[in-house]
Amino acid sequence: MSLRSVFSRLFSSRSRSRLSDSRGLESRGLESADLKRETLERKQPKPTWRQRLVTFLIAVTLLLSALWLLLAIWYQYGVSSVLTWLATIAIVGILAALLSTRYWDVVTRVLHSDSLSNKKSISKGTATKLLIGVYGAIWLVGLGWFFSIEPKQDREWMAEVDQRISYERDATNPDLITLTNVRNFDWQTEEDATEHWDTRTIDLSKLSGVDVTNSYWMGPLIAHTLVSFRFEDDRPLAFSFEIRKEDGESFSALAGFFRRYELSLIAAEERDIIYTRSNARGEQVYLFPISNLQQHEVRSLFESYLTAADDLNAKPAWYNTLISNCTNIIFYMARIVSGDRLPWDYRIWVSGWLPNYLYDVGMLDAAPEKDNQPWSMNTWYERTHINPKAKGFDNQVNSQSDIDRDKNSRKFSQQIRQDIPIPALANSQASAEAKAKSTAQVSN
Repeated sequence: MSLRSVFSRLFSSRSRSRLSDSRGLESRGLESADLKRETLERKQPKPTWRQRLVTFLIAVTLLLSALWLLLAIWYQYGVSSVLTWLATIAIVGILAALLSTRYWDVVTRVLHSDSLSNKKSISKGTATKLLIGVYGAIWLVGLGWFFSIEPKQDREWMAEVDQRISYERDATNPDLITLTNVRNFDWQTEEDATEHWDTRTIDLSKLSGVDVTNSYWMGPLIAHTLVSFRFEDDRPLAFSFEIRKEDGESFSALAGFFRRYELSLIAAEERDIIYTRSNARGEQVYLFPISNLQQHEVRSLFESYLTAADDLNAKPAWYNTLISNCTNIIFYMARIVSGDRLPWDYRIWVSGWLPNYLYDVGMLDAAPEKDNQPWSMNTWYERTHINPKAKGFDNQVNSQSDIDRDKNSRKFSQQIRQDIPIPALANSQASAEAKAKSTAQVSN
């Protein structure tokens, strides 16, 4: 054997031994690292129930805030908008990445390889803070955008909300109010009507009472609320806070949370605004005369509607399903007039139960007839259901002129009040409060 072959074998065996030694050291190093990691995991204390609760609340907050922002974008731009889908992908992607940080150690262990062994990986805490910071920045930008959306007066409105109510007070007699754009449509079907916007003069000194009308269109909990003012020698006048729908737009209670609809105030004849619900749409409508009110309270409530009309004409406002809808706006105004006689109650936000609330606080007479027989709430619902009374009413007869339409309006208002006792106004505040208190005690 030559000397060259001897040395070559010697060096090759040494190199192989060094390579095996280095691999052995590396494998022992990795095993040592895994052992250290497992030891640290064993030393980490298990989360307490308080920590679990905080984590759960944070997760719920993130999910609800993301859902709110996505719904706001969807209702403003539509589902088919590119911006809507980009925002959805970004927000869902960040939340998915946050969820993955819970399993960060598993992910980094799976991705660990020789090529990454010498690189420092981002820790779980750092990744979580970074993702929450990015999400928080996006959400705050979205919040600022949402509150920057302004309501408008100049859209393509549906005919029934196209005009805005306005008024003038007589210079010599402040009791005389001339209202412009009082709606007096002739409704043929739910969607078809002959338009009439009237001018009507009313005398505030002739106010004789208030009626609350509830129109149930989506089960027993949800109703649209209207207020009618009675006059001694004239037909009633109804007011209604509604969404100001654009052409082709439909109402969604969920969309009402996201600045989708402007708010409108409609003053109308009852044969228009009640007939369209009871007869044209087939909603279940109930009319409740309010008891134990003084004349100045009724007048103050009417003046509140005039103030609301001024405010909306000066600056449009948003409808909100929760805080500024057809029912609680009325309650806010009435509470200013009557104060603590109208206590706060959850039924203010469950509009279908508003009549029960009025009954419990003594605003519906517990014994409205002369025989003083008490009426339960069921009796009130039976007697005030106007659909059977309005059935068959001819809304088109005598509608060729303003005078004939006024007669038809008076006839409709009288017809829907059949068999409903109409209370007189209270003579004094003391008697009104005492009667309301005793009525509430009887009803309860």
